Amino acid sequence: MNVLLWHVHGAWTTAFVQGGHQYLVPVTPERGPYGLGRARTYPWPATVVERTPAELARAEVDVVVLQRPQELALASQWLGRSVGVGREVPAVYVEHNTPRGDVPDTRHPMADRDDLLVVHVTHFNQLFWDCGATPTTVVEHGIPAPAASYTGELPRLGVATNEPVRRWRVTGTDLYPRFAGAAPLDVFGMGLAGLAGRVGLGPDRLALHDDLSQARMHTELARRRVYLHLTRWTSLGLSLLEAMAMGMPVVALATTEAATAVPQGAGVTATDVDQLVDAARWLVEDAAAAHRLGAAARTVATTRYGLDRFLADWDRVLKEVDR
Repeated sequence: MNVLLWHVHGAWTTAFVQGGHQYLVPVTPERGPYGLGRARTYPWPATVVERTPAELARAEVDVVVLQRPQELALASQWLGRSVGVGREVPAVYVEHNTPRGDVPDTRHPMADRDDLLVVHVTHFNQLFWDCGATPTTVVEHGIPAPAASYTGELPRLGVATNEPVRRWRVTGTDLYPRFAGAAPLDVFGMGLAGLAGRVGLGPDRLALHDDLSQARMHTELARRRVYLHLTRWTSLGLSLLEAMAMGMPVVALATTEAATAVPQGAGVTATDVDQLVDAARWLVEDAAAAHRLGAAARTVATTRYGLDRFLADWDRVLKEVDR
């Protein structure tokens, strides 16, 4: 199939484009948000090809994968055809995010439509979004297996997050000082400027690793004893699944989908922060226990969130809407 989709979420798209299709990614001269083109820091196969809006008007497209409300009108405009289930070019809408606003009564922007299928990436999303009469389904995340493997030789806590200062309570940044009492924190991600000053931690308790390549981040993260996931409100961080796939033990807030993604024995999840701080201290001090939980985490990540399962599920969805 020829699948049109925008480059919106690099990690999710990297998994999605590993399937057996050709993927058309819009590109504009300025590479703005509606024409970003191919990823430059993720390993995408040659089956992902860039197409300008003018080229899309002449392209053969079997299905459109929408990820933002504005893309529905844009796809119709650029293709010069009607887009949606039962239309000239069928479409699905992927909902990556947890609802914001009047939770749990948040109406989805694609609610009450008979020309779309909303595909949620977690069961939590499907539960909390009000999609009205629009059909919905769930295709859980899948991730390419990271090349790095857990060693855990550094008795430190690893965190992977973007813009922790701006997002603050969403990413659980306000909780960093409490965990820094158990072990030093290493924070990996983008937009880390000003973090140390905001949380009031010195270099002996907090180290920042800003905007590393994904491969290098995985290698460095895998050296830390424990993966710490403090995001209060997110769909399901792919960095959490990647850490588990590398064999890292997890200490996580039991919120949104993380509550089920990290089963007992693969890590410690709770909403009691003191309990999580104690768990982090325990695993930092007990390397054997950390490796034991990490091995269980790897099994979960490579089975429930394996790439083959993810791509097979997506093939079923695409074939269903293409009928």
